[in-house]
Amino acid sequence: MKNTFGVKMVYNFYHSAVKTELKRRGLPKELAEKIDSEHKKILARAKDIGRSRLLSSYIMASYFIALNRGTGLSAEENYEIYRDGLCASKLFHKVLGDAESYLDPKKMEGRLQWSAESHKREYENDWVVDILPGNGEYDLGYDYHECGACKLCNDEGCPELAAYICRMDFVLADIMNMKLVRTGTIAEGAPYCDFRYSRIRSSEEK
Repeated sequence: MKNTFGVKMVYNFYHSAVKTELKRRGLPKELAEKIDSEHKKILARAKDIGRSRLLSSYIMASYFIALNRGTGLSAEENYEIYRDGLCASKLFHKVLGDAESYLDPKKMEGRLQWSAESHKREYENDWVVDILPGNGEYDLGYDYHECGACKLCNDEGCPELAAYICRMDFVLADIMNMKLVRTGTIAEGAPYCDFRYSRIRSSEEK
């Protein structure tokens, strides 16, 4: 996969947050260098996904693999480092936005176009998705029939790590003040991943 400007920008975003968290936990700063070295190797092997809408998710997965190989800690410990680092990043919160911006109906046309393009399967490791408009039970739904994070983890011989990336989806939804309901993921053996997003109503608790 080419180390484009977009890839570098996303990587630096994740790496900065994790480095800050490693320092906060009192872990050796040399770990950041090991993570960086591992990520360069993974990126060189990774299959291209073109101008995918989910480039950030692909790099989130590649970075998590590098994090596990660079620190030598358990997958659960690395997940907590990743999660806490991103949650503590003010920039991350700003970039994600909130429920109103994410669920803006004006974005539906672009999402439907993305869905149609994804079914062409132009890039082997990209996601394939169906978009479900709100129906009263939820405000926005996704059915992912193929997952780029799972594909990358499989390519790297660590399919068990994909489930940790799935857990991050709930963290991101919480940051944006949205409710995410999901009954299964490809990483856990389901035929597809069913995401159902809703606004948090004033009477609801997260």
